[in-house]
Amino acid sequence: MKFMKIGSKPDTFYTEEATRTVISDIPSDLTIRINNVCFLLHKLQVPLVPKCGLLQRLCSDSDDSDIVTIDLHDVPGGEDAFELCAKFCYGITINLSAHNFVPAFCAAKFLRMTESVEKGNFVLKLEAFFNSCILEGWKDPIITLQTTIKLPEWSENLGIIRRCIDSIVEKILTTTAKVSWSYTYTRPGYNKQKHQSVPKDWWTEDISDLDIDLFRCIITAVRSAYIPPPQLIGEALHVYACRWLPDTTKSRPPHSSGSQTEESKGKSRRIIESIVSMIPADRGSVSIGFLLKLLSIANYLGASSVTKTELIRKAGLQLEEATLNYILFPSQFPTDQHYYDIDLVAAVLDSYLALWRRQSPAPAENVYLLRSIRKTGKLIDSYLQVVARDVNMPISKLVSLAEALPDVAREDHDGLYKAINIYLKEHPDVSKAEKKRLCRMLDCQKLSPEVRAHAVKNERLPLRTVVQVLFFEQESGSRATTHKPELTTRVRQAPSEVEAEAKQECNNKLQHEGIKSRVPETSERDMQKKLEAKMVRGESEKGKEKRGETNSGSKVMDPKQVFQRRSSRRKIDFERQIYS
Repeated sequence: MKFMKIGSKPDTFYTEEATRTVISDIPSDLTIRINNVCFLLHKLQVPLVPKCGLLQRLCSDSDDSDIVTIDLHDVPGGEDAFELCAKFCYGITINLSAHNFVPAFCAAKFLRMTESVEKGNFVLKLEAFFNSCILEGWKDPIITLQTTIKLPEWSENLGIIRRCIDSIVEKILTTTAKVSWSYTYTRPGYNKQKHQSVPKDWWTEDISDLDIDLFRCIITAVRSAYIPPPQLIGEALHVYACRWLPDTTKSRPPHSSGSQTEESKGKSRRIIESIVSMIPADRGSVSIGFLLKLLSIANYLGASSVTKTELIRKAGLQLEEATLNYILFPSQFPTDQHYYDIDLVAAVLDSYLALWRRQSPAPAENVYLLRSIRKTGKLIDSYLQVVARDVNMPISKLVSLAEALPDVAREDHDGLYKAINIYLKEHPDVSKAEKKRLCRMLDCQKLSPEVRAHAVKNERLPLRTVVQVLFFEQESGSRATTHKPELTTRVRQAPSEVEAEAKQECNNKLQHEGIKSRVPETSERDMQKKLEAKMVRGESEKGKEKRGETNSGSKVMDPKQVFQRRSSRRKIDFERQIYS
């Protein structure tokens, strides 16, 4: 940072309560009142009035011997800025920098300390400092720009804001090979001594100190000057968000109704809405992790529905790139008893699925889209396994999120089974109806042999689910034996090991639950219908396979005869072993 020293006399100003006086043998004859502070000064003994065009006009009607009192409550910068101007008139040493330039310059302009009043006046020296020192540096115009917040109208009218922004943008557009000034860059793992080249985003941290409106002006100016890489703008937005917005992704922030907290939230809300509006339209300009983080913060701050809708849309475009940690953020509503914000994940998933279904050709037939939906399906199943451990998580929210995925999204149901098992373990008081609702999502045919073996012995599952698993286990075993003719006779003569195990497991399950060792009539009829339908399909497939293996000249059996002869026998044998 650069400084300029003006004047050579020692500081003779002193303050007593609300009065500031200059140590002098000459009595004061000029009183300047600014807000609650009084300055006891001199009119003509020192070149105060001669250097200030405004004071000359205000004192023109008074005699030289009169004591004049003037109110200057509207001087820009207040009493501190006026004191700098007064010290300049007295020849007292003052140090100018980017921190005090704006109020001093505005006050000097207000007092009309220009060349037309007296040569070598304060305005001329301030302009020289501004042009030769502040605008030539990198951090100085940023600091100067930040100080204009207190005097926005004066700074705008005097061209300070525009000239500072032009200076900053000009340096941002400079090629990295010509960057020779000092800048702030504190990324984890980055070491300036080891890295000789200047990173492309070297400027992002320094401008993040600015107010959001000034930051927006710079980003807009950069994007209008040339077409920067979208990722570079996205990185600048990410740095600014980390600098000013609260982090709500680790834990629930405290909810307070205090006025100061609400004022702080209002400022943060304005920041996040501005950041979202500046995100480039290009996909990948910001990471999915950053989008989801902004979404969680927007929920906490109560951002506008337009902002949240836009974030959900952008996050849906990149959901397949997310990892589990990205979507594990807590709920920001104090009324929610559950910890995780599952509703927000469901909203992003719905946005993703809406886009996925609009793809052409058919999503299920497109290799890329199929890979995308499968990856997303694994992500959601992993998420379900985590939120299932939340003791306050409603079963309706878990089921709603799990059922949102289309069938093609899950190549197998092992991950879904694990989530269901975890939920039943953490929620032992779940009713039978809720258990059935939860397990109704499972497709037993999509369970791996290891998971089916676990499900058969899982006492947390409803009896109906266990029976279905056993049936598909027996059915898969039967299909396996069709490729081994030497085992066919053994299978027909005696119950298979799977059928025997099914019978034993069902009896154990019934005994454990303390009910009759017979399924109720309504349940039995439903199960019989399902089993009959399964066996009809199985026999039809086997009939087709057998017809393919036989000689082309042999007589083909009518499918109706297959249904009447084999389906009836298999159904009777299976029911006798399972339900008797």
